[in-house]
This record gives sequence, C-alpha cells and structure tokens, in this order.
Amino acid sequence: MKFITALPSRISVPLVQTVAILLLGMSQTTYAAQPAQAATSLDALPASLREKTEISVSNHPLFLLSEAVTKGTPSAHQLLGSGEVGHHGSLSPSDIKTAKDSRYVIWFGAALENNLATSLDKQANAIALFDLKAFNRQPLRDEKGQPIAGTLDPHIWLDPENAKAITRALAAIYSRANPNNADLYTRNARSFAKNMDAAVASVNKIRAAQPKSYWAYHDAYQYIEPSLNIKMTGALTRDHHLPPKATQFRWLQQNRPDTKMCMVLQGPPRQGMLSKLQPLSTTVQQEDMTDATDFVSGWKTMATQMVSCIK
Repeated sequence: MKFITALPSRISVPLVQTVAILLLGMSQTTYAAQPAQAATSLDALPASLREKTEISVSNHPLFLLSEAVTKGTPSAHQLLGSGEVGHHGSLSPSDIKTAKDSRYVIWFGAALENNLATSLDKQANAIALFDLKAFNRQPLRDEKGQPIAGTLDPHIWLDPENAKAITRALAAIYSRANPNNADLYTRNARSFAKNMDAAVASVNKIRAAQPKSYWAYHDAYQYIEPSLNIKMTGALTRDHHLPPKATQFRWLQQNRPDTKMCMVLQGPPRQGMLSKLQPLSTTVQQEDMTDATDFVSGWKTMATQMVSCIK
C-alpha cells in the first residue's frame, strides 16, 4: 500500500472544528453530542445540505465502525469497496454525486486515501478524521523496524482505543445529522466499546507472556501490536508494491530474533519467495479486514491468527 507520508499540516474545513467541539463533551462513558455549541460552524454547510440526513464513509474499516454506530438505523453509504484502501480504487460518477449530496462524508484523509483527495480534500461537507489531531498515532517504520521521522502510519483503526474513539466521533457526527437517533447512536457506541474491550481481554488470555518478534511483508500492523504483546523487527519491503531486495532477505536472515519466525503477509507469497527465510510460518492478514462483516469479530480473528502464528 502506498501512502503520502507527510503529516497533515492544516485543518482544511470548519467541520473538523465542529467535530472537535462535539468530542470535547465526551468521556469514555458519555457520548452525547452537543449540537448547540456546534451550530455556528455546521451552518457553514451549503443550504442544500443542512437538512439532509444521509452520511457517506470512505472505506471498509470505517464502514465497519460506522455499522456498529448505526445499528438499528439506516447505514452510511460506503464509497470504496473492500480492499480499496490507500491508492486503490476510485469513485464512480454516482459515488462522487452521492458524496457531494450527503450531509457529511467522512474519510480518514489523504495520508491514507490519497486516491480520494482530489474529490474530498476541499469538499465543504467532508470530515477527515486525521485532521482531528486525535487518536493514538505512530510513524511508519522502515524495513528494519525503525521509525521514519515525519511520517504517519495510517492504520489507526487497528488500535482498539482508536477504534472506540472513532465510533465516538461517528456517533457525534451522526447525532448532528440525525438528532432523533442520537440516543441510539450513543448506546451503540457504548456497546461497541464494551465488545471491543471483551475482544481484547480474550486475546490477552492467549498471547505470549513475554514480548515476541515477528516479520511482515510490509509494516501495516503496528497499532495491533500492544494488544498482542508483539513487535515487528523486520519487513521485506517498505512498500508492498515494491519487490523485496536480495539484501533485505540477507539482513532478515542475519538478524532473526528467534530460530523460527512468523511473517505476516497481505496475500499468498510467490512460490519459493520465502524459502531463504526458513524456518518460517506465515499468516495472511488484510489490514483493512476485507473479509470481515463486523469490526470486533474481524479484529479478534486477525489478532487470534497472528498470535497463533507468532507463538
């Protein structure tokens, strides 16, 4: 996956300030939106959108989190299909129109979805979550597992605390667009937090007692690592669209922390590609949870399979 690595330097739309105001009144147990405080910046929306209730979200992991919040109410419209994260995928003319006609369209931001930046970066109803200056954030890491200064690892949803924070943000936004459903959004966000905590607790029972190292085809799982007590200590490539270099195979072999290593892949490797790194086990995990239909169960499945591979 290819990313824009520069950290966002500006908040481009007033709506981001609105969401920040809405979230100021929230704690881990209180999620009620504060529409009166936000009215000024929300009224900056074009008049044609101010009474609309439809919401659009960008990609699959965000849609899964949205579904947790909207349970029992109409779903948001998902703009990109499963697997279309990073620079994959593009908006059809009908999706572009849907995004423009939605009360709000929520995306992560250009640091992840540079394929959407042309359409959404200056759109009046668009809210980029990265612009909230919230959530736990980490820099990208190189092939040796070292942080790259001035970058953002955009896979923030894999951190359970971030996932809960995103649902609180969505509940705030959706409550503004659909105030009649605000109480339900609040309850759903609380329920999601409890279910997410339960998933983490179940993984805690099976993870290794001591920190364990693993390799990745490319770095995409940093935010799930603390929950699993694991650490990526090497990757084959910095960008999974670039083929691994022979020198990196040698470096991994010469710097393996354990006799048998686990490598986390995003797809089946080419035959024989990993033969030089044996003994090796592998697990295939899509960081956008492509096959999941529910965020918590998808996260738990990923976590469990990774722990099983790395133990």
